[in-house]
Amino acid sequence: MKTKNSKNTLSRRDFLKSSAVGALGAVIAPSLITTGCSSSDEKKYPKAVVPELLPQAPDGRPLKAGLIGCGGRGTGAAVNFRDAGNGLTVTMLADIFPDKLDACRKTLKGKGIEVTDENCFLGFDAYKKVIDSDVDVVLLCTPPAFRAQEFAYAVEKGKHVFLEKPCAVDPVGARSILKSAKIAEQKGLSVISGTIRRSQRDCIETYRRVAEGAIGDIVSAQVIRNGGTLWHKKRQPEWNDMEYLMRNWPNFCCVSGDMPTEQFIHEIDMMSWFLGDKKPQRAIGYGGRQRRVSGDVYDFFSIQYIYDNGMRTNCASRQIDGCDNELSVMVYGTKGSTNCFDTIYNPDGTVAWQYPKPAPEDPDQTWAVKDPYVQEHIRLVTAIRNNEPLNDAETHVQSVLMAIMGRMAAYTGKSVTWDELIASDLKITLDQYEFGPIPGGLNEVVPKPGTDSGNEQA
Repeated sequence: MKTKNSKNTLSRRDFLKSSAVGALGAVIAPSLITTGCSSSDEKKYPKAVVPELLPQAPDGRPLKAGLIGCGGRGTGAAVNFRDAGNGLTVTMLADIFPDKLDACRKTLKGKGIEVTDENCFLGFDAYKKVIDSDVDVVLLCTPPAFRAQEFAYAVEKGKHVFLEKPCAVDPVGARSILKSAKIAEQKGLSVISGTIRRSQRDCIETYRRVAEGAIGDIVSAQVIRNGGTLWHKKRQPEWNDMEYLMRNWPNFCCVSGDMPTEQFIHEIDMMSWFLGDKKPQRAIGYGGRQRRVSGDVYDFFSIQYIYDNGMRTNCASRQIDGCDNELSVMVYGTKGSTNCFDTIYNPDGTVAWQYPKPAPEDPDQTWAVKDPYVQEHIRLVTAIRNNEPLNDAETHVQSVLMAIMGRMAAYTGKSVTWDELIASDLKITLDQYEFGPIPGGLNEVVPKPGTDSGNEQA
């Protein structure tokens, strides 16, 4: 296979002209672009259908969005929605903290989005006021423990949804999301998830080639997400239990779901996607805590997923300062490997293909990679305006369940099967969220594998 630097490689413009674009997605004809597959391979690996990525959403009726959860990610999502096309704005905001809502309003105003006082709501039930308004789309960006109830209410009220990852922190929440997603499908509502790699052009083109046999049959994967310590908030004397919990939410499993669901979900989802969204048969996991100073979560995990054909994949993540960092998703096949982002390798490690990303000064920007945080909103708005409903909640839920599965295995020190996972009645979210003391006190006990305290926090 020729690399992108080969003289015989098609130009980006020729590549685009030779593409067969369907109404529901874009499929690049493998006969026109060499991927290293023989005619027998083409019979074994059917053409992959991948989403068509537009530079912006088509014009159409104006759409108003309501933002629920005004933290950094929520504020960013509001701007991303506005930037997805013309006639898009954010008119409603909800949060539980006045300072968070005020900071969001200030940032949005600086971006040309002004939300009036009467359209700003506070409290644990503020999401209902936003959803009950005249918005067309709701952006669900609160901590993930609240996602299932918010999604259910949004679907009940007939709203299109941006569903930030992760969509749940336990099996009960995941099943609720699936139920709501089915209702959304029946109602013709569009739902797009915050699993951004599936809306990222270079990742999509790499996936297409792998799905069409560029690395042969997939045999294993190695996933790493190592970074610095996550932020935490020191408890202030004036904070009650609930305020401390919510201001420090990433460090508590009952709100964040711990590292595998809250952040490692991106890489787990990417791996699952390249493996064809195949469900693992079981998982074993390890983890612990070395340097976190608050909450009850771990700061490192190692999870192995075992599939029914005997394939094993290894996923490791760490959040500790002063260590080497790495983010990689390597998938290995019988004929090569890929980094899943932009490169396919031969068995000897040499580059077989690399995504032709243009330099900023290149006049041909056909293959430029648009910010996937904006691209996912372009896909959502396009689906709404073209009346072609899009709903990716099911794959989102599967990846979240894989993350939960790994966390359960690490916390308990026991193998967890997929069947056990989907039948589990585990619910780690609190029964009630309101400011004040938490019944039984705030749990900051770190799980210990192999003991009673290692059991998932029910």
